[in-house]
Amino acid sequence: MTNLTQTFAALSDTTRLSIVEHLIQRGEAPAGDLVAQVKMTAPAVSRHLKVLREAGVLRQRVEGTRRYYAVEPEALRAVSEWTISHRAFWEAGLDRLDQLLAVEGEDG
Repeated sequence: MTNLTQTFAALSDTTRLSIVEHLIQRGEAPAGDLVAQVKMTAPAVSRHLKVLREAGVLRQRVEGTRRYYAVEPEALRAVSEWTISHRAFWEAGLDRLDQLLAVEGEDG
């Protein structure tokens, strides 16, 4: 659960989530592209990338002086599996809401 906690914490920031979304859609990208994408200074983006790397959400590849980043599929798979494992909880809550709305609709 520790890795999952770190993953959720890393993804809870809108800038970091935006970086991950960008990499999911476009694939591996150099850090400079990510700086342009989120419109922040390079040091600020670097700090966000470090958090994502340390949480295991991103992997880094070094080629000369360039750093390339890509999403670590296993981290997102863990989030997906956790979400699916709690599906019954969400569905039960939505079912209760449907029942409540139906009762309210009959009374109105």
